[in-house]
Amino acid sequence: MPRRYYTRGMELAFDPIPLPTLAIAGADERYPVRRVYCVGRNYVEHAKEMGFTGREPPFFFMKPADAVVPVEPGQVATVAYPSLTKDLHHEVELVVAIGTGGQDIPASVALSHVFGYAVGLDLTRRDLQGEAKKLGRPWEIGKAFEQSAPIGPITPIAQTGELATGPIQLRVNGATRQSSDIGKLIWSVPEIIAHLSAAWTLAPGDLIMTGTPEGVAAVVRGDRLEAECVGCVPIQVIVS
Repeated sequence: MPRRYYTRGMELAFDPIPLPTLAIAGADERYPVRRVYCVGRNYVEHAKEMGFTGREPPFFFMKPADAVVPVEPGQVATVAYPSLTKDLHHEVELVVAIGTGGQDIPASVALSHVFGYAVGLDLTRRDLQGEAKKLGRPWEIGKAFEQSAPIGPITPIAQTGELATGPIQLRVNGATRQSSDIGKLIWSVPEIIAHLSAAWTLAPGDLIMTGTPEGVAAVVRGDRLEAECVGCVPIQVIVS
């Protein structure tokens, strides 16, 4: 007799994939991930290095929840070099975890919807993203692949307070590649939440990758990436 799977009283055709979760600093419970929103070109100097200038309206793309690679406290995560690309880039980012959902959230109260913060990496198949841009096609093939979002433990906002300024950096094999300040975000975290919640209804479990500063570059197999952001637990990732 075939094996049967159930959830909430419903019979399923096969076993569902495990729910992605992230560690919460100082707690036993974990943060369940629902969606991963990403903000494009949200630092002036990175926008310039990608060929853009000015404070254009924010735009968003998404990664699937199962693209998240939880980087556990004190551990080094390993991600596989993805298929089809010869130009895998690192992008270090402040990640905002939503704790209270809503729609059309005013920037003035947006921080009351924040559960906490983490540092993460938006790994990008830059060559495939570039081809998609030239053809006017979606970016998913360049951004939304497996293991493209290593993210560290979430530090609750009750411990950090608002993170509006402070260093963010990435080192590859000990050499600094990206170094900036989150105060240089073109659109602040409250503004991002306001814009994002006008287009989607936010919910607990949503993550927002807020954009990367200048200095993005390629990584190869064997590289060790060390990412840090003010108020967040640092992470280490090895590309295999």
